[in-house]
Amino acid sequence: MTEISELDPEDKKIITLARSARARNGVAEGAAVRDETGRTYVAGTVALESLQLSAVQTAVAMAVASGAKSLEAAAVVSAADEPAAADLAAVRDLGGAGTPLLLAGPDGTLKVSAEAR
Repeated sequence: MTEISELDPEDKKIITLARSARARNGVAEGAAVRDETGRTYVAGTVALESLQLSAVQTAVAMAVASGAKSLEAAAVVSAADEPAAADLAAVRDLGGAGTPLLLAGPDGTLKVSAEAR
C-alpha cells in the first residue's frame, strides 16, 4: 500500500475530496474525478429506490453533465479491496484506456491504482 503523501499533489487532492464526500454524506463510497481542464467533480453513492449509482459513476455523470470531454484521473474511497468493473468502465468511457482509478481506504491509504482498460 502507498501512503497518500507519496502521490502527486493533484491525485492527493482527489482522494481527499473523495474521503470528504464519503464522510460528509455518510455513504459507502466517495469519489472524485479530474477532467481535462483540471476541474474536479465530487460525489457519493446514490442509493434510491429507482436509481442506483456508485460514487464513481455519479462523479463521471456530473463531469459529463458539466461538459467535460475527458478525464485525467479518478479516485474512490471505499472499504472494497478492488475497484468495481462498472467503475473502471465509467472511467474508461470518458477518460479512455489508461486513465487511472485510484482506490483508497477510508483512512486515505492507497490500496490500488488501476487503469481503465
